[in-house]
Amino acid sequence: MRLSQIEARDLPEAWFLCLRDVMEHGYKYTIDQGSYAGQKRCELDFVTVRIKFPGTMPLVPVVQSGIAPPSTMDYVQGYLPYLMTAKKAEREQYTYGQYLEPQIQHVIDTYMQSGYNNNQLCMRVGDMKSMELHDPPCLMSIDTRIRYGALHFTVAFRSWDLWAGFPSNLAAIELLKEYMALCIGVNNGEIIATSKGLHLYDYAWPLAETVLGVK
Repeated sequence: MRLSQIEARDLPEAWFLCLRDVMEHGYKYTIDQGSYAGQKRCELDFVTVRIKFPGTMPLVPVVQSGIAPPSTMDYVQGYLPYLMTAKKAEREQYTYGQYLEPQIQHVIDTYMQSGYNNNQLCMRVGDMKSMELHDPPCLMSIDTRIRYGALHFTVAFRSWDLWAGFPSNLAAIELLKEYMALCIGVNNGEIIATSKGLHLYDYAWPLAETVLGVK
């Protein structure tokens, strides 16, 4: 198992550095089970990504002309209710928000009423039956910590699409963190994200090579 450690200033830099690490060190395989069975992935064994200033604009990567951007702020704003509210479309098996919505206010209230020195406020996604779903949740948890006067998130993803999922997920999670920090009355802090399944599908390999300027 190779452990990757990425340190970045902001979200776009984190994405670029992860692209490079996946393309240089990722494990290539064909998926046996799941919605993308039969497709190929290039995947890191385990990665920790520390973003020191995740609120720095822009929150999504800017890529060269001729390549469709992996995400946009319009998309992120539309994705945010999926993360923060329990609203679910008819064909959706779940949303992150159905698990997170009741936890978000609890975390805010607990910090405000009981103080900041608390290791218990970890917001979890999924339940005992989630593994039985055809597509179990990729986001597993958003752990919270207030230290040095700021709210920090430690985020865990089971499986994580680097090309399009990573920038949209982290931009929306950053907006959630900014909202919670404002409600609590503390500064906005870092994001540390982990995953044992950060990957690129084979369709994105040539796109990543173009962005990185390699063949």
